[in-house]
Amino acid sequence: MAKVVSTLFISVDGVAEIDPAWHFPYFDESMGRAVSEDYDTADVLLIGRETYDSFAGAWPGREAAGGDDAPFAGQLGDMRKIVVSRGQREFSWRNSELIKGDLLDAVTSLKADSNVRGILIPGSISVVQQLLEAGLVDELRLLVHPVAARKGRRLFDDGDAPYHLRVTATEVYPTGVIRVIYSPTAAPAEVGYDEVKERVPGRE
Repeated sequence: MAKVVSTLFISVDGVAEIDPAWHFPYFDESMGRAVSEDYDTADVLLIGRETYDSFAGAWPGREAAGGDDAPFAGQLGDMRKIVVSRGQREFSWRNSELIKGDLLDAVTSLKADSNVRGILIPGSISVVQQLLEAGLVDELRLLVHPVAARKGRRLFDDGDAPYHLRVTATEVYPTGVIRVIYSPTAAPAEVGYDEVKERVPGRE
């Protein structure tokens, strides 16, 4: 079963819509290594339309330019890219295709495909939100920047039930960025004040 991994740059107040002004000052070698590890886990990119347009508008040119980022740009170009979009599209970036049918059905089929090693969702907030609600995300890999963005789209929208998560790994980088990897988990048993009051500070 292929794993679905969401990777996001995020602020401490939950904004996952990147503003270069608060993102790039914190991008160092540690973050670059983390991003590389995320992409190395997958052979399929699942991308929303806006994220795809941003990637396709930048990375093919960077690959052609042959600069320091050309190897990573080439890796992105070689990966299979499945684009989530309601309308018909034509793609100029190689290995790009439009998702077929319903998003949840398509992701369920991809997870069950023995030829798929891993599915990575970079950015693409709306796609992640839909898959979280459907229980189809296996890991959230968040690079939490030490900044409260105060504006922009947040990862966790309003809903009827909380998402319970288990921390599987953490790292703290010299810039103050914290990498946290979460996996969905079952809700803990219900606990009220009476069950915890003996732990209140000041009790002898």
